Amino acid sequence: MALRPWTVWAAGLAAYTVAVLHRSSLGVAGLDAQERFGVGASALAVFAVVQLVVYAGLQIPVGLLLDRFGSLRLVLSGAIVMAAGQTLMAFTDGLSGAMVARVLVGAGDAMTFISVLRLVPHWFPAKRVPVLTQLTGIIGQTGQVLSAVPMAALLAGPGWTTAFLGAAATGVLVALVALATLRDTPQRRVNSGGSMSWQQLGADLGTSWRHPGTRLGLWAHYTTAFTGAVFALMWGVPFLIAGEGLSRTTAGVLLTVFVVTGMAAGPVLGLLTQRHPLRRSRMVLGIVAIIMITWAVVLAWPGRAPLPLLVMLVVALGLGGPGSMIGFDFARSFNPPSRLGTATGLVNVGGFVAALVTIELIGLILDARTGGGNDYHIDDFRVAMSVQFLVAAVGVAGILRTRRLARRRVAADARGLAAGSEVKAS
Repeated sequence: MALRPWTVWAAGLAAYTVAVLHRSSLGVAGLDAQERFGVGASALAVFAVVQLVVYAGLQIPVGLLLDRFGSLRLVLSGAIVMAAGQTLMAFTDGLSGAMVARVLVGAGDAMTFISVLRLVPHWFPAKRVPVLTQLTGIIGQTGQVLSAVPMAALLAGPGWTTAFLGAAATGVLVALVALATLRDTPQRRVNSGGSMSWQQLGADLGTSWRHPGTRLGLWAHYTTAFTGAVFALMWGVPFLIAGEGLSRTTAGVLLTVFVVTGMAAGPVLGLLTQRHPLRRSRMVLGIVAIIMITWAVVLAWPGRAPLPLLVMLVVALGLGGPGSMIGFDFARSFNPPSRLGTATGLVNVGGFVAALVTIELIGLILDARTGGGNDYHIDDFRVAMSVQFLVAAVGVAGILRTRRLARRRVAADARGLAAGSEVKAS
């Protein structure tokens, strides 16, 4: 019996890993996609933005459905939908087909991560949840390695169709694994059970949103997750190859360093979160400072940055993934299990909304500087990537405000409990 929780978690983790592969596949194929579809930077960015709009827009509905139907059904549905999207991308040579493909990938991706996160508190004791949450998010990012190395090799060798069909086949395989091994709870049923009215769903959504702790989680996720998402999903490979003059192989290695950094930092941040729950927002702000300072040095460097500095950049960006997991720990802390899916969905909106806005802004700036072409210079990327500082500033302001409100709410709740105890005692 002791092995069963780990088997369930491993099945969910495999599904999330493949979802990350699907999510990041267009970023690796960015320059190939521009050539295949004959589009400029802003049009290419639209693909990623549409995918992220669908992902972010479905987080709240998926969270509500998750509380109602459980993880297994949503993980299976997500895997099938993403496989269909990658199959369509393999064969389409038109913009409309590619757009539909990315919509499907975004929709299936939206069903996966929060469904896997919901498994952890059902199958493991509370003291293990922060670390396992970190491990889920970070190990799942090995999907970026699968896109940065094997898929990139397929793109360079057999070509576009084989690469995306391979991704689709991997998705079908992981769906079969999930069907065979994944269960919602040790009792093999969804804890919420029963039917739920639209009024109750709306009430749960409103209650989760009104709690400042949930919004603190959203802003924490927003500020830490978006830079890495922008880098991995869209502009990292073009920046490294066209801007910094690296080879495709070296760019792939740097993306791998990005993922490995997150995997190494995740357990450490999980333990720190577990042991110092009152210092979580400070950890988030510290990570944001490291990322933004490193970006500032890279972008201010005269000419192309040296390789060691670019390694420092991807290491700094790699901290953002583990940092964003702290946002989900806020959701868990401030919401009961019956609303955990809804609250987690709300938090997960943050980073992806920030990422899609940033991706599109970078594309628009690049097009404005190059006239819609793809003959990029490092100065073009220097200007375009600087928009990240503005997006990060908005997130930091959100963290500071909701942290103050959350602390007031916790203090008020503590006073209420104390008053209730005095009444009972009297």
